[in-house]
This record gives sequence, C-alpha cells and structure tokens, in this order.
Amino acid sequence: MRFKDVFSIIGPAMIGPSSSHTAGAARLGRIARQLLAEPPVRADITFYGSFADTYRGHGTDLAVVGGLLGYDTDDDRITDAFAHAKDEGLEIAIGRGSMAAIHPNTVTIRLSGTGGTMEMTGCSIGGGNVAVAAVNGFSVSFSGVSPTLVIQHTDRPGTIAAIATALEHGGINIATMTVDRKGRNGEAMSVLETDQPAGEDVLARLREWPAVLDIRIVYLAGETPKEGRA
Repeated sequence: MRFKDVFSIIGPAMIGPSSSHTAGAARLGRIARQLLAEPPVRADITFYGSFADTYRGHGTDLAVVGGLLGYDTDDDRITDAFAHAKDEGLEIAIGRGSMAAIHPNTVTIRLSGTGGTMEMTGCSIGGGNVAVAAVNGFSVSFSGVSPTLVIQHTDRPGTIAAIATALEHGGINIATMTVDRKGRNGEAMSVLETDQPAGEDVLARLREWPAVLDIRIVYLAGETPKEGRA
C-alpha cells in the first residue's frame, strides 16, 4: 500500500498504544456499526493472527467495542468501552480464530440489531488505516475513508449501469468499484467509493431500480452518516 502522507504512517490522534491495534480496530468497529445501520444489541467479535495474540494487552478489544458504540479513535470513552457497552445494552462475546492467508491484524464482527444482522471481516493495515475484505459473505474492498455505498442487489442485466447512471445524474464521481455475486442470477453486492457523498436524490433513484435490495452508507471522515437503512 502507498501511504499518501506522514499521518498515514504514524496514525491519527488516538487512545491506546498502537495505530494498528487500537486506532485501526476502532475504525473497523465504526464501519461495522455503519453497515448494520443501527445501534447493535449483540456483537460477536473474532480476532485472528496478531490481533488474537495481543488484543488484551493492546486494548484492541476496547477499541473495537468503542467503534461499535460510534466512538472515534481519540475518544476518551474507549478506555471504558465495555462499561459503556453494558450501559447501552450491547452484549459482547469475544473469541479467537484461525484463517489461512490473512493479514495478521484481522477481525470478524457479527452484529445483531433490532432490525437485522450483519457480518464483516476487516484488517488493520497500518497507521490506523483499514481494509474491509468481506461483508455478509461477499468479497469486497474498501477503507471507509471515502464516502462508500454498499449496495446489495440481485444479479440482473443492467443493474451496474443503473447504479452508475444514478450517480452520474447526481454529479457523483466513482473512485473505485468492486462487485461480487453468489451465483448467476443470484444475490450480488456492489461497493462504490465515491468522491462526494450521495444525496437523497441519488439514493431515491437507486432504490427505484427493482434489483436493488438494500443500501448502506459508510464514511469515517467528516460527519458520521445518519443511522438507518438508506
């Protein structure tokens, strides 16, 4: 990965000893919360690799839970994240797992809310930067730094063109796009990192396309997206 500036290496303002093990972990927690699109009531957190070996000493567990509560990397409440989670009715289970050929700082987060569930696997890749690798069984690739649309849809002809057209009409430029599907004519997921956040007019146009099943918004920079399904 090419780092754009010194802050990409030393990490953001943060609570904790390590940009990879705490700042990145907090960001992964925030992304998972945004993907669930509501406050979670249960979180099953599985650490892999170095995360699994050192999460207690580095406060990685506190950081992930803080992110799940919506805390940014420098929020003092991270140090008491478990107590705050209990106050908010968030049940937490933490485990260790093994997975072949993964980044050493990897976590899978399974969330339940009152309206649904979500599973995400992501990696903390250094300097507080993160990479989301899977969402609900789909292979994806995004960081949350840019405004990101996570669109679940059926695998129908014209769907990708319809998504691109909706963004074009809204003046939204696509920076990156990944698409994965579970089978021909089955469910698919498109993830688009964009230069500008999508407005309500763009989201409404996307929802009108019959193949679109669900839209989630992820954006770590600036204001946190309003929780709720787009």
